[in-house]
Amino acid sequence: MKKNHRVCLNLALALLSCFTTAFAQQPAPADSLYAIQDSVPIPTRSGIAISAIIVRPKAATAPLPALLFYTTYHQGAGDAIFGKRSADRDYVGVVAYARGIRTDIRQYAPYEHEQTDVYDIIDWVSKQPWCNGSVGMYGGSYTGFSQWATVKNRHPALKTIVPQVAVMPGFDTPMENNVQSNLGLYWPHDNIYKKEPIRRSLPFEWFESGIAFGSLDSLAGYRNEIFQKWLQHPAYDSYWQSMVPTPAEYSRIDIPVLTTTGYYDGSQLSALEYFRLHTRHNPNANHYVVIGPYDHWGGQRRPAETLMGYAIDSVANVSMQELAYQWLDYVLKGKPKPALLKDKVTYQVMGTNTWKHAPSLRAMNNDTLTFYLDQQTLSTVKPKKQGAQKQTVDFRDRQSQNNYFTPEIMFDTLDASNGLVFTSKPLAHALALNGAFSGKLWATINKRDMDVSLALYERLPNGRYFFLTRYVGRASYARDNTKRQLLTPNKRAEIPFEKTRFVSKKISAGSRLVILLNVNKHPFEIINYGSGKPVSAETIRDAGQPLQIQWHNDSYIQIPVWR
Repeated sequence: MKKNHRVCLNLALALLSCFTTAFAQQPAPADSLYAIQDSVPIPTRSGIAISAIIVRPKAATAPLPALLFYTTYHQGAGDAIFGKRSADRDYVGVVAYARGIRTDIRQYAPYEHEQTDVYDIIDWVSKQPWCNGSVGMYGGSYTGFSQWATVKNRHPALKTIVPQVAVMPGFDTPMENNVQSNLGLYWPHDNIYKKEPIRRSLPFEWFESGIAFGSLDSLAGYRNEIFQKWLQHPAYDSYWQSMVPTPAEYSRIDIPVLTTTGYYDGSQLSALEYFRLHTRHNPNANHYVVIGPYDHWGGQRRPAETLMGYAIDSVANVSMQELAYQWLDYVLKGKPKPALLKDKVTYQVMGTNTWKHAPSLRAMNNDTLTFYLDQQTLSTVKPKKQGAQKQTVDFRDRQSQNNYFTPEIMFDTLDASNGLVFTSKPLAHALALNGAFSGKLWATINKRDMDVSLALYERLPNGRYFFLTRYVGRASYARDNTKRQLLTPNKRAEIPFEKTRFVSKKISAGSRLVILLNVNKHPFEIINYGSGKPVSAETIRDAGQPLQIQWHNDSYIQIPVWR
């Protein structure tokens, strides 16, 4: 197995682990402290009951506020730990499962029923004799999404939500900027259908065979209905949009909200998009966000001291789970607001061992660096003479890959993986990169579409590389993620991009910024052959002639900074 194959496989498995490890069984405190009711059926207006676990502290003598941990995952008896953690803090802990989980899996439809089901769960919980009428929600990933679905029509008893590393269906999972990943198959396979783990060779078998991405499940030996349903919605269409608040619904969300996420969290795009949309449509939104050097796990639990080989600043070693409970105590019990929350946006600047605070995402920056992609250079001056860098991608060739991968945040050598590398001159002064880079590519190609990847790095004065962030997106959806607009072969096309991950880091004087520009051809994301057909139906037979690209030198990136 080639080196990049091994690395990509490890990354894919790590990403899948992010969505499952957080819900693994953990040792439970002594049950003598708790009154536990398991498999409690909670009625809903649909007539389909929701299975729940109710955990109350035995020492309680009066009704308590309830904390709802709504989940699509079921790992076994250890799930009660989520209720016990709340009971330890003098709440009633409620662990409620998505429709069909622990009951009849045929009734399960991911993301589709939370808006009504969770409302009915809260209604039931708030009327129980052990609840004082106040309910809070917390938790990450799918559990984070469920909270945003719930506040589309908020129940009066719901007083606060803490959506951590929250996914936004169709926006960042199971596709990112309209580019599907094989997580769309792996996630339901492992977490919903509970089948034997997919063999490690499967993505390579798909890559080498050249069959359609839509046939990926056939290599696992069955038809994965969830995977297939998602592939029918390659645009961010009404199917996906109906699952989260509309602009009018965001404007009515008036309860306190705390969002947590991380620079290396796979769901960060969504977590911050919820924040942006809420604060845009409700200027008075009582919404705080905390972001630091965390992955999907660290953004909702306790971060790793060393993340992908990078030792995080000691000040960043903050438990997001403990922060969530401090926030819940603040809202539901009138305790002091968490000390970390000094303003609406709290972010840790990597390399400075400090937290910074700002009233908004825009207020984090006082300047923007613009670089043009010209002759392998990130130039601060727009080229006076038109030019282009040429790139050829032969999709029929499966002996090589065009890939983005980085097993570690810091490393010695950048593998271009058949892409183009653009490097800036050394920076004269140190600055802080705060935010998400954006820009506009101009390209002429001989096909009707392509999936573009840009990765951003800092090249340190000692020559080592620091991975900052990455963008991946489909050119035909670049101007509107709800509508596919195919490119015209051999005609110059505009490809804007802005939905990239946020990062904050001190960039040293003498460092250079580096962009790796590429087109996807690897086993872990769909391959867009550029024929213009539905991409999930394309096969290697649609590859035709190699993709010929001219990347025009008025293409640029913009990087938000604080000087």
